[in-house]
Amino acid sequence: MTTAVELKLLAAAVIIGVVQLLWAAAASRRQQSLQWAAGPRDDARPVTGGAARLNRSFANFMETFPLFAAAVVAAYLAAKLGPLTLWGSALYVASRALHPIAYVINVPYLRSLIWFAGFGGLLAVTAAIFL
Repeated sequence: MTTAVELKLLAAAVIIGVVQLLWAAAASRRQQSLQWAAGPRDDARPVTGGAARLNRSFANFMETFPLFAAAVVAAYLAAKLGPLTLWGSALYVASRALHPIAYVINVPYLRSLIWFAGFGGLLAVTAAIFL
């Protein structure tokens, strides 16, 4: 039995999330220091610039990923996998891979366009469940 491509894309999204988490944490530690991070963090040390954008991109990933994961699993369990779920999943994963890069380089409107593409992919996977 082969694994559905949508489930492989779900696993790819998990990897993207882990990479984003590590990237954001590394960028933040450069500004906050490892000593501060190892302590109780009682005094807030907000980050700025690219590190702050990476943190916001990861927070955005964490807002959409559970919805994507639920939609993929629901489509799989309902035996509704097909072209819509395949292309929707691919669009979501590609956009989530590009989102932090677009956020860091700060090109006006590019990040928003990429976010909308990924959200469209999420909606496509969800729509397939009802078709």
